[in-house]
Amino acid sequence: MDMNIQKKEFKYRGKTIEELKAMDTREFAKLLPSKPRRFVLRNFQEIEKFVSRCKTKESKKKKIKTHKRDITIVPQLIGMNLQVYNGRDFVALEVVGEMLGHVLGEFAPTRARIQHSKAGVGATKGSKHKSKK
Repeated sequence: MDMNIQKKEFKYRGKTIEELKAMDTREFAKLLPSKPRRFVLRNFQEIEKFVSRCKTKESKKKKIKTHKRDITIVPQLIGMNLQVYNGRDFVALEVVGEMLGHVLGEFAPTRARIQHSKAGVGATKGSKHKSKK
């Protein structure tokens, strides 16, 4: 058994991360599926403004907090640590290659998972008909 197991390099639609980072936002949009592609092409100026703001804050080592849950993740955001608002608090998020084409809001759920406990008095029909002795 060979112990030389190499980690597979991440590629998006056959392109490496370095090639993707060299692309313009509109060029990258051509690689996306239809709905995210149309969104990026319509809002590329807003996305580029957000990326430039993130790069300047990252160079100053500040936390990058945002309320913009509808920003599509582009290659320039890979490796950044963002904090996305979910309605109550900021959720920490490190952007990786697998997130390309998704929006920030997908990774900061707004609803918590419900954990039910056992039924209380009056919650079931059996407890409703207890004798009153």
